[in-house]
Amino acid sequence: MKLDIFCEVEKAGELDRKGEHQLIEETIAQAELADRMGYGCWWQVEHHGAGEMSYSSAPECLLSALSQRTKNIRIGHSVVLAPFAHPVRIAERTSTLDHLSNGRLELGFGRSTIPEWRLMGVKPDEAQAITQETMEMVPQMFTQNRFSWKSDRYEINNARIRPQPYQEPHPPLWMSGSTESSFKIAAQNGVGVLGVTMLTQVESMGLMIKTYREGIRHAKPVGSFVNNQVAVFTFVHCAETTAKAIENGAAEACAWYLNTMVRFFELQQNMKARQEGSIPLADTGGAGFAGVRTAEEKNKDEAMDLIIRLGQGEQVSGEEVYEILGKHDSIIIGDPEACRKKMERYRDIGVDRLMCFQQVGNLSHRSIMQSIELIGKHVLPAFH
Repeated sequence: MKLDIFCEVEKAGELDRKGEHQLIEETIAQAELADRMGYGCWWQVEHHGAGEMSYSSAPECLLSALSQRTKNIRIGHSVVLAPFAHPVRIAERTSTLDHLSNGRLELGFGRSTIPEWRLMGVKPDEAQAITQETMEMVPQMFTQNRFSWKSDRYEINNARIRPQPYQEPHPPLWMSGSTESSFKIAAQNGVGVLGVTMLTQVESMGLMIKTYREGIRHAKPVGSFVNNQVAVFTFVHCAETTAKAIENGAAEACAWYLNTMVRFFELQQNMKARQEGSIPLADTGGAGFAGVRTAEEKNKDEAMDLIIRLGQGEQVSGEEVYEILGKHDSIIIGDPEACRKKMERYRDIGVDRLMCFQQVGNLSHRSIMQSIELIGKHVLPAFH
């Protein structure tokens, strides 16, 4: 199992322009350190109108900068939001990025979700079809000297799409997934699955991985080869001691992220609409929050109760937040030994890449750098 970095480019609270600039500079410094420490891949998200949850609205630009400031770490575009860009532009930009990184690109596709569809004027019932068609078109542009395509949505005649990627035949392809059905779709397409889930226990994730592995045996790959890999997103903060990790505010940062994600992705409204039957499950998109299912389950879940309490402004101690969230497999907080033990469970269910989400909420840049370094020194060698 490889240990990677997952990055939203986020900071709790409203930032002015100087603050935004500082956050981007800190992100670059964190990527440089991750490269020196030997992490496998730097995965950069794409979000639009997300405010403090994510300033990563132009990941191809930031990844281009990182490609020039790093040497070995893979450059993960996680993910291109396919409904918001023409497939030709996706192929051109990502091929250029592959050249800039000397062939280190990992390319993921995703469809986004309701708030971003609304912002970009995308019809929810078309998002999945656009994403599927884009995944089929882009690999062909990567490998064909002249590309043609005709469908109800696109018509391209004998076009010479350049540049083509540095990697031959093309970079590894991935797709984001947060449900069993999306894991199945990734398997059918022969692409790696980026499990952007939260509060999903290891046993449940293991079942989703089993579904993926069974499905990919019968894949009809959209690319030139099958990328049989599973990556899983998880919150990680490491300090010299668990007490120091709590003191750094790791648990509160994680709770802030969960609360912010619920608001941004409108999960409470979506769940209510699902229960009332006014919108089908497929139309809500992948919010990466498998912990939210039904109101009854939510009320029984300590973590969701905690998020509600924090969202209402209740003062909760860092120790209590850690006690509640630390029970979840996807929340990894503690000293190097504690972090390693939790990570081993992911390795044991067949995860290929553990995407460590370390720059979260109001965690200081210094504590994030220390966490990246401690994991790199004391945990990463046990897995790579």
